Amino acid sequence: MDFSTIRNLVTRCCTGEESWVDSRTVYIGHKEPPPGTEAYIPQRFPDNRIVSSKYTFWNFIPKNLFEQFRRIANFYFLIIFLVQLIIDTPTSPTTSGLPLFFVITVTAIKQGYEDWIRHKADNAINQCPVHVIQHGEVIRKQSQKLRVGDIVQVKEDETFPCDLILLSTCREDGTCFVTTASLDGESSHKTYYAVQDTKAFNTAEEVDTLHAIIECEQPQPDLYKFVGRINIYLDRDEPIARPLGSENLLLRGATLKNTECIYAVAIYTGMETKMALNYQSKSQKRSAVEKSMNAYLIVYLCILISKALINTVLKYAWQADLNRDEPWYNQKTETERQRHVLIRAFTDFLAFMVLFNYIIPVSMYVTVEMQKFLGSYFILWDDDMFDEELGERPLVNTSDLNEELGQVEYVFTDKTGTLTENNMELRECCVDGHVYVPHAICNGQVLPGAAGMDMIDSSPGVDGKEREELFFRALCLCHTVQVKEEETVDGIKKGIHQGKSTSFYISSSPDEVALVEGMKRLGFTYMRLKDSHMEILNREDEMERFELLEVLNFDSVRRRMSVIVRSNTGEYYLFCKGADSSIFPRVVSGKVEQVRARVEHNAVEGLRTLCVAYKKLTHIEYEEVCRLLTSAKLALQERDKKLSEAYDVIEKDFILLGATAVEDRLQDKAADTIESLHKAGIKVWVLTGDKMETAAATCYASKLFHRNTQILELTTKRTEEQNLHDVLFDLSRTVLRQHGNMTRDTFSGLSGDCQDYGLIIDGATLSAVLKPTQEGTSSGGNYKEIFLEICRNCSAVLCCRMAPLQKAQIVKMIKTSKEHPITLAIGDGANDVSMILEAHVGIGIMGKEGRQAARNSDYAITKFKHLKKMLLVHGHYYYIRIAELVQYFFYKNVCFIFPQFLYQFFCGFSQQPLYDTAYLTLYNISFTSLPILLYSLMEQHINMDILKRDPSLYRDIAKNSLLRWPIFVYWTFLGVFDAMVFFFGAFFLFDNTTFTSNGQLMATNTQMMFGNWTFGTLVFTVLVFTVTLKLALDTHYWTWINHFVIWGSLLFYVIFSLLWGGIIWPFLNYQRMYYVFMQMLSSGPAWLSIILLIIVSLLPDVVKKVLCRALWPTTTERIQRMRADKIFERVETHSQDSLLDGVQNTSEA
Repeated sequence: MDFSTIRNLVTRCCTGEESWVDSRTVYIGHKEPPPGTEAYIPQRFPDNRIVSSKYTFWNFIPKNLFEQFRRIANFYFLIIFLVQLIIDTPTSPTTSGLPLFFVITVTAIKQGYEDWIRHKADNAINQCPVHVIQHGEVIRKQSQKLRVGDIVQVKEDETFPCDLILLSTCREDGTCFVTTASLDGESSHKTYYAVQDTKAFNTAEEVDTLHAIIECEQPQPDLYKFVGRINIYLDRDEPIARPLGSENLLLRGATLKNTECIYAVAIYTGMETKMALNYQSKSQKRSAVEKSMNAYLIVYLCILISKALINTVLKYAWQADLNRDEPWYNQKTETERQRHVLIRAFTDFLAFMVLFNYIIPVSMYVTVEMQKFLGSYFILWDDDMFDEELGERPLVNTSDLNEELGQVEYVFTDKTGTLTENNMELRECCVDGHVYVPHAICNGQVLPGAAGMDMIDSSPGVDGKEREELFFRALCLCHTVQVKEEETVDGIKKGIHQGKSTSFYISSSPDEVALVEGMKRLGFTYMRLKDSHMEILNREDEMERFELLEVLNFDSVRRRMSVIVRSNTGEYYLFCKGADSSIFPRVVSGKVEQVRARVEHNAVEGLRTLCVAYKKLTHIEYEEVCRLLTSAKLALQERDKKLSEAYDVIEKDFILLGATAVEDRLQDKAADTIESLHKAGIKVWVLTGDKMETAAATCYASKLFHRNTQILELTTKRTEEQNLHDVLFDLSRTVLRQHGNMTRDTFSGLSGDCQDYGLIIDGATLSAVLKPTQEGTSSGGNYKEIFLEICRNCSAVLCCRMAPLQKAQIVKMIKTSKEHPITLAIGDGANDVSMILEAHVGIGIMGKEGRQAARNSDYAITKFKHLKKMLLVHGHYYYIRIAELVQYFFYKNVCFIFPQFLYQFFCGFSQQPLYDTAYLTLYNISFTSLPILLYSLMEQHINMDILKRDPSLYRDIAKNSLLRWPIFVYWTFLGVFDAMVFFFGAFFLFDNTTFTSNGQLMATNTQMMFGNWTFGTLVFTVLVFTVTLKLALDTHYWTWINHFVIWGSLLFYVIFSLLWGGIIWPFLNYQRMYYVFMQMLSSGPAWLSIILLIIVSLLPDVVKKVLCRALWPTTTERIQRMRADKIFERVETHSQDSLLDGVQNTSEA
């Protein structure tokens, strides 16, 4: 090793060079670099094993238990179970241990099965064969044994086993075609490029001789970003450095198409591949119902502690009288008396906690999980939401947020591809004020009835004709469209026109396809990209060839793209197309005003507009451009920033050529969906990157804005005329003038007020509004709060010229405001992912911009119109079902435990249980679990057709209305009342007792043997029947399954009690329930008492519902009553008709 090598090492290791810290070095083929060039420092990288599973055979039990006991209810019951094992408690440890074991076991089995499925999928992937180049030969090995630096051979239709850098292909130009459908859903063929200096290595032997080192960034999840460089050693001279970007990176999961084979080097393997990194971090969203459950749980925990504390205090107060102390025959009396009073009190407190612990419904969490998991299938099975065109059904990526669909107050929607079809049709192009209208073209297909070319104002003159042709050439060259001679789709060959084979265009951007097809109809046909030359067939059927030198790709910040080409005559051209806001400021000549006027006219019509410009470059200018681009592309750190700066320098001093107008039609029933959402009290915001006029026209067409809506503008144009502070206060005074100081019903606009105002804001103004107010500014206060005040008084908001990050900022701003409304974001593109992840509920559209949005969303649908049913029907049902489930669980557990609390006042606070151990154990597991689970899956309080026809019904459940504290308190007091009826009703039945001849104590009222277990069984019987019939009364939608489960649960309780007390079980040490249940049922008065107590318990709730429905009915209750009246009238009419027929038949006889 010479001194230069040592110096390089010291420089890199000691000076803290960023590129060394944040990059990795990969030796292709694991070959050491030539001596004297680089120090060989092998690095350790993970193997290519994919692990999507959560557990292993060894860690499943401890890891799963740890995760389950992180849940408060499970941990609480574990503590109770341990207390029962440690101290002498009134109930058996089985009463807590068995339900806990059941819950833990069911959850573990479910999670274990899901993980086993993941293990099988992982093994199938990890063990699939791959072809690797070693010593000039192609060998096969398992995918999991692939290492970073291995050279891999991939053949057509094979999937890439890891992230690869393309070295060479079987094609002469060093390109290959790839589909990334499994990554982002885009089925189009994307072009990737081999490194120019390695594309000649076309055989295994040649590739094996390659000496090169790759320096690149460390793994990161962005699918569309990669920064690196390759140093190639030829003849052991100084290495040749070439930049590497995303166009050279083949991602794991993508598939090779239309290319016989390629050679590539593994750069990221296993869990460091971009695909693996993308499926890892996704923030956990929690619904409002889950938050309410946790709050209720804390309240009931406080009630539990209070009960235990009261009983402990009263026990010692009662035992203060020596006559009431522990009896002499209790063997523990002396031991107890010798212990410190605080220890005894604490032990008694724990014993009471154990006795009353069933007030905490541990099984509720399992039931809720099952309800969400099973309930999500109703969306998957909904035939109304099936898209026949795509053959796709909705996707449920998480079932934890089902009920949140019924609580949405804000919908944030993208425009292109979400409200519109993303199905582009070139309507016209304007060149120097002359307008050209081609055939009606839609994504490469000539629409039916389209006649010849319509030319308007078609006399541009000689100079104008040259500019016209230059404009058409610009659109034929400035794009990333791929050409296929013919395409087979479902057995039909596309691209065949009148028996002749023609080109078929494919691109990830429908706009580009529409533009290139439009140029084809106007006489300029883009043929192909071959050997770095773009070929165009002009109007004279002459082939023109332009050498493609550089492509300055489109990005959402610049909002433009450019190409640099060289013509046959050696002239250099830079063609650029982009949004008018990004082109006009960079134009120095051309008919700007005429084109601007046409662009504004088309924007008002709702068309998508693009401007086209160009400039000529000298050879010296081109070399300077190359130097700038090469320097930026070779940077490992901040490459994007440096490229952006280079683009900014290059893309200026343009000559304006003209503009295009493309129509993106509104999706079917999009307007009806938005109108229904408004009626449901949901505010709809459109967040788009389009210009204001285009987006506003779409908003009018989709009925977001109406003709009588007063539009308020908060745009850059207005803030240039008037400072932001004054504009905000003018708008604030405008919206508050009509409402006074009264804003609409909270932040969600659920007041049902008419749609008065619509707000339009652009991205630049939004940035100024969200910027923190500096000290010393005018006393305008916080701009953000004023902006929110304006928004809450507007029925709809349009945000245009939005960057993806700004979309997420808007969602976050609304989500974190003081009212904390529930937000939903819906979009179809990668630029919508940030807002989809930010919102409470994210919905992706499976559209033409790929599947990134669908993959990162909570739910995915195929069309915007399906959002109506998803919210107004499925969301409505999900919420009312789970709200009843939560309230009912707490109610039935209060009914269960409060009699136990009252019983302590009659047994000297001795911690004597009221119920048998079997009843304590099975109450929540068997006797009362299935009816509420089925209710939470099947209940339909209103027919779904009515929910779709009348969106205002959505307002009845808004703001978590069924889980508010007053309703929770009502259910709790109802449970307390019913418990008191059970207990004191049974108590008075045993009020008068006499001794029988054999010394047994018998109740004279009922002729039942009086005893603790008889009393408890009577209370428990009334309890089970009451809580089950309460659910039956709340059920509106009856099916045979409901009848089977509800009446079957009651029958199961009776049969179980008969068997439990009617047989002497040999495995029990003592059988205190023997013959108790049968003896109780043998008493006629007992039957009557049970029926009366059930009626008395249910009566207050029935009376309350009747009065509320008669005096203060909700919209839902009014519709239920109308429907019941119609059914009654139909039945009555049918009965009268039957009666008349009978009378007529009798008279005839």
